[in-house]
Amino acid sequence: MSYNIQVGIGAKRFRDYVTGSWKHVLPHAQIYDNMRQIAHAISGFDIVALQEVDAGSLRTSFINQTEYLAVRAGFPFWHHQTNRNIGKIARHSNGLLSRYRPSQIHDHKLPGLLPGRGVMVVRYGHHDNPLVLLILHMALSKRARQRQFEYVTRIVNQYEHVVVMGDLNCQPDSNEMQYLISATDLCEPCHGLKTYPSWRPARTLDHILTSASLDVHDVHVLQHLHSDHLPIAMELTLPNNFIIAA
Repeated sequence: MSYNIQVGIGAKRFRDYVTGSWKHVLPHAQIYDNMRQIAHAISGFDIVALQEVDAGSLRTSFINQTEYLAVRAGFPFWHHQTNRNIGKIARHSNGLLSRYRPSQIHDHKLPGLLPGRGVMVVRYGHHDNPLVLLILHMALSKRARQRQFEYVTRIVNQYEHVVVMGDLNCQPDSNEMQYLISATDLCEPCHGLKTYPSWRPARTLDHILTSASLDVHDVHVLQHLHSDHLPIAMELTLPNNFIIAA
């Protein structure tokens, strides 16, 4: 599953971006209920890629949201990648929740005029032929995204079995997405799954891409209205004789 949780703010209409803008800085009572509901929504999955999580600041009452969700939803392995650290105000991060033990995790900074974007590279299985997950949240600027996709392409092409998960901030037919697909072995198994805004989905911004070596059985969007994005989930089969440590 890939889920942009909007720091647990839970916007439900466009005007919430204005009337609830203070929630990006200050803690609020609703965040606790939203986080409990998000934990329940993700609890049935093996691996969850999180975007827009906070690693512990004023707005979350200094709670690391990735750790909170791991404990609440029963994930034994978790990792956060803080890409924009504004001290006590906000710690913008990507997150991983996993029921399987990763063999290696590397955090990469993505290129861009404004710092604050990153990709988490998670390896499972044997180091010679691992399953590799890339968890990322791309820039709002098309020019920055193009540079970031070029960077991601170089990582993807090092491996055979790859899953790219995250809020890519672009549609499937965008030039930058088409570049990624044409320059790698990745494909998007199901097209047109609209995830944003959650209350009236009209845009496909959240994606799960896989390499051709992976057999995908199902891809769908879940109707969980705890963020301004809807989560996207995938079921796939690993290659024969591939073993992941629990």
